[in-house]
Amino acid sequence: MSFSRPISPIERGYLAGAPLLPPFAIQLLVEGVGSIDETALRRAVAVASEACPGSRLVGRGRLWVDSGRPPPVTVLPALDLDGEALRRPLDPSTGPLSEVLFVSGAATTIVFRAAHATMDARGVLVWATDVLRALRHERPLGARSPVTDDALRRRVAASPARLSTGLRWRTPLVGATAHRRHRWRRTTITGNQHALVARTIAAIGAAAGRPSRFMVPVDLRRHERTLAATGNLALPVFLDVTPDQPWAEVHELLLRALADRRELAVSAAESWAGRLPRPVLRAGLSAAERVSRRWNRGICTAAVSHLGRIDLDAFCTDTFTAGTVYTLPVHGPFIPVAFSTTELPGHIELTMSHPSGPGAEQAAETLLAAVTAALGPTGVPSVTAGPRAPAPRTGRTPPPDEATVGPTVVDIFAQRVRQTPDAMALTGPQGAVTYAELDRRADVVAERLHRLGVGPGDVVGLLADRTPAAIGALWGVLKAGAAYLPLEPSYPPGRLAFLLDDAGAALCLAQRRFADRLGRRRVLMLDDLPSSGASAPATRPAPTDLAYLIYTSGSTGRPKGVQVEHRNLTAYAAWALPRYRVDRSTRFAFFTSMAFDLGATAVFLPLLAGGSVELVPGEMTPPLLRRIIEGGGVNALKLTPTYLDLINRLDLAPARFRTVVVGGEQLPAAVAARAQRLFGSGCDIVNEYGPTETTIGCVVGSFDAERDGSAGPVPIGEPVPGTGVLLLGLEGEAVPPGTVGELHLTGTQLARGYLNRPEAQRERFVRLPDGTRAYRTGDLGRLRPDGLLEYLGRTDEQVKIRGYRIEPGEVAAVLAEHPAVARAVVLAHPQPASRQIRLHAYVTTREPVTEAALRAHLAGLLPPPVMPATFAVLERFPRTSNGKVDTAVLLAALRDEAPVPPVVDTPDPTAGVVAGIWSEVLRVPVDAGDPNADFHRLGGDSLTFLEMLDRVFRRFGGDSGGDALAALREVTADPTLGAVCRVLRAAPGAAAAGRPEDRRGRTSS
Repeated sequence: MSFSRPISPIERGYLAGAPLLPPFAIQLLVEGVGSIDETALRRAVAVASEACPGSRLVGRGRLWVDSGRPPPVTVLPALDLDGEALRRPLDPSTGPLSEVLFVSGAATTIVFRAAHATMDARGVLVWATDVLRALRHERPLGARSPVTDDALRRRVAASPARLSTGLRWRTPLVGATAHRRHRWRRTTITGNQHALVARTIAAIGAAAGRPSRFMVPVDLRRHERTLAATGNLALPVFLDVTPDQPWAEVHELLLRALADRRELAVSAAESWAGRLPRPVLRAGLSAAERVSRRWNRGICTAAVSHLGRIDLDAFCTDTFTAGTVYTLPVHGPFIPVAFSTTELPGHIELTMSHPSGPGAEQAAETLLAAVTAALGPTGVPSVTAGPRAPAPRTGRTPPPDEATVGPTVVDIFAQRVRQTPDAMALTGPQGAVTYAELDRRADVVAERLHRLGVGPGDVVGLLADRTPAAIGALWGVLKAGAAYLPLEPSYPPGRLAFLLDDAGAALCLAQRRFADRLGRRRVLMLDDLPSSGASAPATRPAPTDLAYLIYTSGSTGRPKGVQVEHRNLTAYAAWALPRYRVDRSTRFAFFTSMAFDLGATAVFLPLLAGGSVELVPGEMTPPLLRRIIEGGGVNALKLTPTYLDLINRLDLAPARFRTVVVGGEQLPAAVAARAQRLFGSGCDIVNEYGPTETTIGCVVGSFDAERDGSAGPVPIGEPVPGTGVLLLGLEGEAVPPGTVGELHLTGTQLARGYLNRPEAQRERFVRLPDGTRAYRTGDLGRLRPDGLLEYLGRTDEQVKIRGYRIEPGEVAAVLAEHPAVARAVVLAHPQPASRQIRLHAYVTTREPVTEAALRAHLAGLLPPPVMPATFAVLERFPRTSNGKVDTAVLLAALRDEAPVPPVVDTPDPTAGVVAGIWSEVLRVPVDAGDPNADFHRLGGDSLTFLEMLDRVFRRFGGDSGGDALAALREVTADPTLGAVCRVLRAAPGAAAAGRPEDRRGRTSS
């Protein structure tokens, strides 16, 4: 069936104006990781374009007609925002009017381009998602409606179209208004914001410092939700804003414009475009452009568009994972600056176009920074806290390009070898090894690697037990300039193969007894290497070279390789050596897995200070632990709280310990208090916090029995020198002291990032408004009144029960405050037969306690939905291979549990009806019993917000929606279920509103 549609008046204007400022095109970019077959992409474009013929248009007189030819796919080696590929005009005289650009490799990018005279941004999005459906071998949804903006406007307008008033000319913020060459800038902002367009406009207006006019494109599809069309259906509304106008008032202006349907008005320019021949129209536009350029004026201060909220799953395939989607603003004549915004899970994409004339670059940078600051996290740049500090202090965080020169751990170790060659470096069952002997072992490995062509930039696997040969191999890899990848011997062969392949390991160093786990891989047997007799190569690692690669669990089940540079490791050692009192007399016991960075403290610190490492091969057992603790040689430990609790329960008699560093999990005060009594007042019990991505540890605090008592968790303390900490809320805003927020870390210990995981990199390694690089931890914390940081669990453990957002870690922390509880773990578990979530509590105790007593304890501190469904008292917690609580074992016992009937809320009638309307508009369940349910956090935007208010007030206020506009100011500032119900009850006719029937006697569904 052939496809054609008229060229609308505004599209005729676009065609006439396009040559003035090419490219006049919509450009949608999809970035991600993984592979897409080029042939499969071409086939998918053809299939999707058959379903969306608007992507195959050519001009025939006053019609767009389907050419029948799919848009071309062009393969590029790379993509640059300033490159010519994105500036190539889509000329209707030569075609094509749509195309796809494709960049494959470690980071894959697909660009969907269409002439703005044929599509708007929503139309390109419809076409692009169908291309991805075809790539997944799904049937495209298609968009075959030939409707034009002009026809749709006439169809939905409540009254005859009005002629809008003339546009007022504005002095641009950036450069010359009609400068022929524009530039694009792009920034990614962590967190999400509702009323994004209004916030952006308010920020630009404040930066302008004068009254400003803004153009906001509005999608006409909002008037017919089921319309499937790719055409150019976006028409503008104009907003006049003062520089001191808050975003909430701007949002109200926008909502009123949408409620008045101002986008349906016909402009004078559009009226002329429908009557004048194209050559005459082009000549008129050219003359207007020359006037605009001469007098440096534009029709508005800026254009601000919003693509909406993007579901990244719609852009993924079995082999490709989308990390982000964004559009480049159209370079429109007479519009000096344009912004485009896109909301994605956890972040906002903000792009900007501006002229590239004299002075424009700096002005654009300043304007973009102002807008970014308004949309992103705000507040203190970092938090540092002292044990007695009543409030946070601001500390300087070095920029990421510092520490690019200076010694590495290889240099420091070499210095120790020269100073104390005969001092003991390693002890253990396999005998003592001096610094000189360890250095010679390392030289053998480094020389052999060099002969095999391994050097800087390479990764070498290390599969070995905790032996002198393994430690020598570790230092040998570093001496060769390469990075080591520590592997856990207990891993199955399949996982070892995945890690080595994903890391691109040049080869693997292994003990012979583990070689059968590696298959047919390039392996260098440690057992076959001599302990001396070689000279290390002259290669010296640079501070920015990789030191090691450690894999952590991924939320998708695919581990992520964290790349730690030498400068990160040196920064850790710089503060940890004096903080942990490490010197030549220090001996750390090393008994944790080499595949976890928790043990790096015991491996590196003593060998950088002239001390020694006690190697403990094999599995840890109570007798072995007793020998280590009571043997008299070891005086420093690094371990998890689970191991520390085990030491407490064994009732050992430690000998002369100076430092016990605890990390990897939340440290209960009860465990720390007993350990302090066990090890004595002269031993420093240190709580160390730090994700692998921030190099071992970066926030520390010593246990203080007087301050921390014996209940609840021990605070994680304060950031170390060179580290900054921010606590940010759900919308990326800084939270005040005492309020729970997500920990964001900055400073010299931030790792390079994830290997081959650009989507995870973008999500976790973020840029703050001032440009500072930060790691978004996913950990919750708060600043206590004494200035210390407290860890409260994970954001990704958050669950929602009966409308309450619940952190199991917080419940566990409160439960642990009971005097009888030694340790508590609370887990969320979905019911097999329903969507209901139940909490389950597990405790170890110091004395007998009943479930009733624990319930009463929680009931006095937490709301009813937070109460765990079950309580279990355990003798000890099951542990994983790295000493952490094995939650999988705890949850396994729940799988066969009989389902429990869900708790049914009986909210008041008003809340019930309003929640039902919200559910219909948002298409998600809404708990009528939760007055704090936030419309925007449930997925609403400006348009659905207006629709919701209109439905609510029509339902409760008769056949007029006027009351909705009267309530805009109050509800906009607080878009919650409780606020809407409060406005309803205060409105005239509140008595009727409280009943489930409306004034016509209908019953709500």
